[in-house]
Amino acid sequence: MTMAEEKRTEGSSSDVQPFQADVAKLLHLMVHSVYSDKSVFLRELIANAADACERLRYEAIAEPRLLGEDVKPRIMLAIDAQKPSLTIEDNGIGMNRDEMVEALGTIARSGTKAFLDRIEVKQNGEETALIGRFGVGFYSAFMVSERVEVISRRAGTDAAWQWTSDGMGTFAVSPVALKGAPARGTRVVLHLMEDAKSYAERFTVERLVKAQSGHVPVPIAIVEKPGADPAEITDGAALWAKPKAEIAAADYTDFYRSIAGQFDEPAATIHFRAEGRQDYTTLLFVPGSRPFDLFDPDRKGRIKLYVKRVFITDEAEILPRYMRFVRGVVDSSDLPLNVSREKIQESPLIAAIRKGATSRVLAELERLADKEPQSFAKIWETFGAVLKEGIYEDFERRDVLLALARFKTTASSDAWRSLKDYAAALKPNQTAIYYIAGDDIERLATSPHLEGFHARGIEVLLLPDPVDSFWVMPGVSFDGKPFKSVTQGAADLALIPRVDAGKASAADVEDSVKKFLAFIKTALGEAVSEVRPSDRLTDSAVCLVAPESGPDRALERILAGAGRLSSAAKPVLEVNPRHDIVLALAALGDTEQAFKEDAAHLLFDEAKLLDGERPADARSFSDRLARVLWRSLGKGGA
Repeated sequence: MTMAEEKRTEGSSSDVQPFQADVAKLLHLMVHSVYSDKSVFLRELIANAADACERLRYEAIAEPRLLGEDVKPRIMLAIDAQKPSLTIEDNGIGMNRDEMVEALGTIARSGTKAFLDRIEVKQNGEETALIGRFGVGFYSAFMVSERVEVISRRAGTDAAWQWTSDGMGTFAVSPVALKGAPARGTRVVLHLMEDAKSYAERFTVERLVKAQSGHVPVPIAIVEKPGADPAEITDGAALWAKPKAEIAAADYTDFYRSIAGQFDEPAATIHFRAEGRQDYTTLLFVPGSRPFDLFDPDRKGRIKLYVKRVFITDEAEILPRYMRFVRGVVDSSDLPLNVSREKIQESPLIAAIRKGATSRVLAELERLADKEPQSFAKIWETFGAVLKEGIYEDFERRDVLLALARFKTTASSDAWRSLKDYAAALKPNQTAIYYIAGDDIERLATSPHLEGFHARGIEVLLLPDPVDSFWVMPGVSFDGKPFKSVTQGAADLALIPRVDAGKASAADVEDSVKKFLAFIKTALGEAVSEVRPSDRLTDSAVCLVAPESGPDRALERILAGAGRLSSAAKPVLEVNPRHDIVLALAALGDTEQAFKEDAAHLLFDEAKLLDGERPADARSFSDRLARVLWRSLGKGGA
């Protein structure tokens, strides 16, 4: 005798059976591992109801009688705060006794999957719009319910059945009177746990439906309390599924605000449908303002992933991280559902969707840059610092992103300049695109490193964002020209004529100055790797530059601040050989050794201050400055 037969009571038509799996362990797994948020149970049950309606629609193609006079699919939610309970009812295909036992009595066995295995129907070239594939979604109901009742009547039959379980190891199946069952379809009644009573409140249920299932292809209505009239909360239509010609700008804006949680206007809207090997629809928005957490290192994208209009997750990596400011939805007809819908991004089909969606966003940005430069300039002003991360991370699209990039430069005043603009203004014999990186664009614009470039009319990119120090790495170029930092290595400006022709170059250095530069190197010792005459300085006396190899000065500071640099390279001190102070110091005799040594250290500290650094030894700096000031007052040594 089976366990079911032992538990069947005499005279009763109720059939008690064990689950065909270790239900207690599986339900524990579901609560703690499969689903990270209890509220997904409603999404799962609505998805099952939508599947049932879709199954009926396809079976009715061969058997129209199944629809009868009730041809419009619907899902009804009924709440009762007194019990408390939540009911989800559909007028879909329904289940007979055997289907109920098979579908609800065996975890990870789905009627939907069996249906797909049995028939492969394609209507107008599209696969059947069925959601559940693995049969675990229903059991998420036990995360919030102490008991679940399922009453179902299969379309075209005259019998109804009830399935009941507390999820602890057994379930019971029994016939029910037709008057207590749906005319067709399935009714799921959740008897809620004490800590899940909020799911019997209209506000909570309506909010979850609109957020998670607001676009399933079946209208959803709610009955707020027993005896109340149903109120429709979704119409079964998804904005992204409508033709673009039927959608007004105001509709796009309202939808954007609902999914983005912002109250601005979208700066760009990208709406398209991909057909072919993958079938999906995408509706994406570039916000008009910067989200407050844009630069949060743990921040992820905010693209909602739907499968056949059922919300799956908003954490799938639909777009690369450098587009994390984009909001919107992607709805796929081809993505398979695995056991954990939160991990659906692991599907290989996501890669194709990611590639297509990313390309379309970039194409729209290219269109705006070409046709609506003012609109694009606003987008770049807001999100350019993030988009530039893609130049560093996305080798495949680097050229596209470089073409899109906009910069403030020494020649742009307050306007944005493209690299194409920069390339058109190259000077004769200019072999590189010059830039200066840092953290303050105002300080960058007044840096002494730019003086020699100003003198030759050479445009220099001003790069104030932290990512700028990374994407301008060796090997990155535009129009065949590499990027070169003005704070690193030799300036190599000798072949580019000065605007003020006739001025002396660094090659014309007096012997006394050469001796003084050697003296400075001796005085500074290991603090610098080299002291040399500068071709980049015209007004300032000194500046520091990084050696030819290794990181430039800005990147070195970033790496050191992040603990990623064990030891910094010794800088090169460049000295303006035509500066009055340098010439005067070089002319001093050997009797002024102590003064010249103080001056050498002060010149070095001046270069550090101009570079945004502090003197290494504040006390020594103060003492040297006092001695020099005292001497300038004619008081002699201090």
